Amino acid sequence: QVQLVESGGGLVQAGGSLRLSCAASGDTFSMYAMGWFRQDPGKEREFVAALIWNGGATYYGDSVKGRFTISRDKAKNTLYLQMSSLKPEDTTTYYCASAVAPGAVRAFRQYSYWGHGTQVTVSS
Repeated sequence: QVQLVESGGGLVQAGGSLRLSCAASGDTFSMYAMGWFRQDPGKEREFVAALIWNGGATYYGDSVKGRFTISRDKAKNTLYLQMSSLKPEDTTTYYCASAVAPGAVRAFRQYSYWGHGTQVTVSS
């Protein structure tokens, strides 16, 4: 079991920046990849970014490429998402997730563990 707790969401003006954090605990040795997804109520969960925990390779969704950066601190078992040049359409709930097996890191079904989410609101 892996427990994930997100933090860092909030209200920011368009063009501003925020950094989300996701602290992992439990069986962290089993993590293959960690990712960020976002979702509005009633809509499908959208892939934002993913990172291979040991190798460090990163992947981004088209809507955030060039604006968001995913990173991790292995010593702290913490995943980050640095969000810059934020737009009102980035407003939604962001979720951290952990996958324990190799696979399609852009697919939310690949992930076994999820945090409760953190709200990001970008005002225009």
